[in-house]
Amino acid sequence: MVVGQDGKLPLPWLETPLAAALTQHQGHALLVQGSADIGALEFAFVLAQSWLCEGRLPGQPMRPCGRCDSCHLLQARAHPDLLLLLTEEARQQSGWLLPLDKAASAPSSSDDGKPGKKASRQIRIDEVRWCNEWAAKTSSRGRAKVVVLHPADVLNPQAANALLKTLEEPSAGVRFVLTATDAESLLPTVRSRCQLFRLAVPEEGAALAWLDEHGVADGVVLLAAAGGRPLLAQSYYAAGVTAATWSGLPAAVARGDARAFSGWPLARAIDALLRLCHDLMRHAVGGAAQYFPHAVITPLTASATDLAPWHRSLQRASRHDGHAWNEGLLLESLCAQGALAMKGSTGAAGVRR
Repeated sequence: MVVGQDGKLPLPWLETPLAAALTQHQGHALLVQGSADIGALEFAFVLAQSWLCEGRLPGQPMRPCGRCDSCHLLQARAHPDLLLLLTEEARQQSGWLLPLDKAASAPSSSDDGKPGKKASRQIRIDEVRWCNEWAAKTSSRGRAKVVVLHPADVLNPQAANALLKTLEEPSAGVRFVLTATDAESLLPTVRSRCQLFRLAVPEEGAALAWLDEHGVADGVVLLAAAGGRPLLAQSYYAAGVTAATWSGLPAAVARGDARAFSGWPLARAIDALLRLCHDLMRHAVGGAAQYFPHAVITPLTASATDLAPWHRSLQRASRHDGHAWNEGLLLESLCAQGALAMKGSTGAAGVRR
């Protein structure tokens, strides 16, 4: 996630945007618009490391050295002047906890042995208030303090409003890096206090080279499946999704066979179905498939009119993927709707005869 002692960035395609951000950014708050699957968090972290680095010599480019005490502390997740603010769910998964997490996990006299509440997918107001208190304190190493907030899209309204005062009038030496997949989803008052920086999807050649270096077979198919986002393509491969698996999904859905998604997390299965529906809609109006190989989409037929109800069902399901669904029944229902949409005028499994 950070620059190591070899001086290399964690993701090679971040080199050019990092140089641009370090030379162009003038304010105390930067809003990075970009997906986590292209390295938005890694970018925010390296930017913070650059601001905190103590090893850069005069005249050298403003870039983390990877070898000074500050960089070593970041590599060990122990820098006292860096705060990473994630959702509670992400903190538990990554092990990057806040002091309030440790206090909440301590046993209490009211503990009745029942399972605890589900970890939040939002950044909540008590977490932002703790962040504000942290930002108001003096820097431990005397250089700067940096808050990385990822992703800002999941700030609930109360938390976003609690952040405004600190964003508007931060203490001396405090900088903020916020990430967001869609900056327009944030409160206008939050956006107006930040300088916007757009992190682009990496070029295909660079992404494929990185996937190949990390042992991802069938990189071309999986990168297309991920919409050009290499970290998502890598996570597909790590989860056992191969080019053959991905390419077989359209025919399976056309048969209404939900077993193709056996073992998939619900959110990922719904996302794959949305991508399939998107490609079928493009095909219906004469466009080229974006996420699936052309050869597996062209045998299927469906009109945009038939696909629209399925698309609405998929969108509803994606907005509530954290709900306590019977996942098997939900996927069977969604695949059955897809098969019905793909029957079209052929009358048989949506496959053109």
